[in-house]
Amino acid sequence: MLRLNSFRYNYSILLLITGIFIFIFNLDIIYVNIMEARNFVTAREMVNQNNWILTTMNDLPRYEKPPLPTWLTAISGAIFCFDSLTAMRLPSALTAILLLFTFYRFLPKFQLSKHQAFISSLVLATSFYIVFSGRDGQWDIYTHTYMLVAIYFLWKIFNGSKNLYKYAVPGAIFFGFSLLSKGPVSFYALLLPFLISYGIVYKYPDFKIKLKALLIFLLLGIIVGGWWFAYVRWIDPEPFIEITAQETSRWGNYNVRPFYYYWSFFVQSGIWTIPSFVALLYPYLKNKVSNPRAYKFSFLWTIIAVVLLSVIPEKKSRYLLPVLIPMAMNTGFYIEYLFRNFKSLPKSENWIIYFNHGLIGSIGLAFPLAAFLYLDLDGFWLWYFAASVALFGIGLGIYYFLWKKKYPPVFYLTVSFIVAVIIFAFPLTYTFLDNPYFNNIKSLKNFAENKDLKIYEYDSFTPELIWEYGQPIPIINNPEEVNNEKEFGLLFLEKDSTEIKSQFSDYQIKNRKRFDLNYVNPEASGYKERLIRKFYLFSKTE
Repeated sequence: MLRLNSFRYNYSILLLITGIFIFIFNLDIIYVNIMEARNFVTAREMVNQNNWILTTMNDLPRYEKPPLPTWLTAISGAIFCFDSLTAMRLPSALTAILLLFTFYRFLPKFQLSKHQAFISSLVLATSFYIVFSGRDGQWDIYTHTYMLVAIYFLWKIFNGSKNLYKYAVPGAIFFGFSLLSKGPVSFYALLLPFLISYGIVYKYPDFKIKLKALLIFLLLGIIVGGWWFAYVRWIDPEPFIEITAQETSRWGNYNVRPFYYYWSFFVQSGIWTIPSFVALLYPYLKNKVSNPRAYKFSFLWTIIAVVLLSVIPEKKSRYLLPVLIPMAMNTGFYIEYLFRNFKSLPKSENWIIYFNHGLIGSIGLAFPLAAFLYLDLDGFWLWYFAASVALFGIGLGIYYFLWKKKYPPVFYLTVSFIVAVIIFAFPLTYTFLDNPYFNNIKSLKNFAENKDLKIYEYDSFTPELIWEYGQPIPIINNPEEVNNEKEFGLLFLEKDSTEIKSQFSDYQIKNRKRFDLNYVNPEASGYKERLIRKFYLFSKTE
């Protein structure tokens, strides 16, 4: 049995526990979004229809994204249950924990202490978009995690002299896994800025000796990551070329934002926004950190990643996920400096720490009253009391240790704040799901099966509806496509009601329903018309 003191400094165990709390607890709370629905539907069709290579969504080719994350999701769904959101999101959560451990093992390679690596890993684990992506069944967390593992082995090649192939092969496999998760995205956003920054700061000594191992890394990685693209291009060329052209064109004409759109990239770290910003003030911090050379590297890695992403016309906030990885390393330098010097900091420097952590402490102290006044707690009183005790206690602790000028407890309590929110406060999000017109489309599947009825969708489909329905729904565009059907059901957007009635005037409407998959109130900003369908049961007039 581990003694308390040895457990206290066993950073690996502490990091594992933190990762489980953050990424696995209450994994089924948040409802499925459109990105997840695409992945989940494709995963289900992989298992149900054996579409493991020529992937589909609603029985249509789904070649926009490579299949590795969907394979993992499909395996988890097949083992546990496709109706379990925890099972569907578990691969993402485990991948996020792999990211934390790879990051923790990687940082000491730059002559940083295990303690600083642990601090930086906690910053990474609690950064907003890392938390979101690790609890969400999409592709981003996979591609960047696997690329960081590949970078870890690349570092071993750059700094080794013997048996370099034992690093090149596993590194290439994870490089290929990254390509099989989201194409070249992480190569551009994470690996390329790493290579540039590493070259500037550490150079590439004895490069010729390592050239063969690097070529093996590159060629094997391309084979592992590229075979699916080549196979689908050969077997099903027309849809593949069309989908690839659409995806490529979006980089230049979809969600186009100005070059400076990412200037506030550090806010994606959430509770570490202010420390991350201060850590980016290179002239201020460069002579205060424990390892100036490694700090220069992490600073350049972060900034170059942002610049490269800014060059691409298409921009979304979630594309900044890879930046959070080097930025957590960079922020760790500032946190480690505070661990050593907070008590002696002049007022001109320490006010920003009081402001940042004082704000978090204030949220914790205000939570019990705010939740009581603004949330409908009927049925959620137990979670309310648990969240209130935890967050109020953490807020009180933050203020106490700020008063005592003891920064380490302040830091760990700030990490605990995120953990407490996920464990105790997340179930209270159900109080926001108050759409009085909510009507899940799952009931339609039972209705269709009982009547042996064919259900169609008019003109297009929405991934969330297909996910909730439980199986593909064929799409039709005109009455000729259902001429042989005496009776059938049709789903359509509300705006298409008039057009539907005129097109299907030869049919009698026997049943009408309205399905609304919006969980939030119609007055809320997140209410979406695309999640609403009208349903008509048509019967052919004699």
